[in-house]
Amino acid sequence: MSRKLYITGPDKEKLLKLIDSDPELKEKNKQYIKDLELELERAAVVDPGHVPGNVITMNTKVLLRFDDAREDAAYTLVYPAEAAIRENKISVLSPIGTALLGYKAGDVIQWKVPDGTARIHVMEVLYQPEAAGDMEL
Repeated sequence: MSRKLYITGPDKEKLLKLIDSDPELKEKNKQYIKDLELELERAAVVDPGHVPGNVITMNTKVLLRFDDAREDAAYTLVYPAEAAIRENKISVLSPIGTALLGYKAGDVIQWKVPDGTARIHVMEVLYQPEAAGDMEL
């Protein structure tokens, strides 16, 4: 049985527009777009004011532990134009970014990445725009 995923209505709308607006992006990231579309289909859509504060939404900063890492690290889930790996800003269209969307603190995610499968432990949600009242991010 798969876990319950959550997404806010505005996040889902923006992501679907992003996917549909750029054919080149869609072709370049075909598998990840397909994975994201599947996640969006199965996620429960919630009002931004009612999304649980421990759920990873767009622009959420989260503390992660990868099985092969010695330390936890903080990452922010962002739209592709804002991605900056040196700043730990992960694009939602990357394999890890697609994996994170909709999961919550305490979840362990297994996700296909170019090198195989990654196990990601969601340790803590450090900042979530909706919980902070930042509904326009």
